[in-house]
Amino acid sequence: MNKLRKYLGLVWILLALAAGYYLIVNQAIPKFMSPKPEDRIPAIIYAFILTPIIVGGLSIFGYYAIKGEYDLDE
Repeated sequence: MNKLRKYLGLVWILLALAAGYYLIVNQAIPKFMSPKPEDRIPAIIYAFILTPIIVGGLSIFGYYAIKGEYDLDE
């Protein structure tokens, strides 16, 4: 079970990278390129608030899983 946790740590890190890519490329950049001024606020929120929180949290969780912080002594 501990090996599974370590493999899933890698999955969490890859999920963090995919989430960061999605938020920047599919959400923030189109909003920045929009001519409407009301689209700037969601773009700023996606790019500078949500992306670091989501990517950082998932990456740290995956890192700790790979390092064995969540292993059970069985």
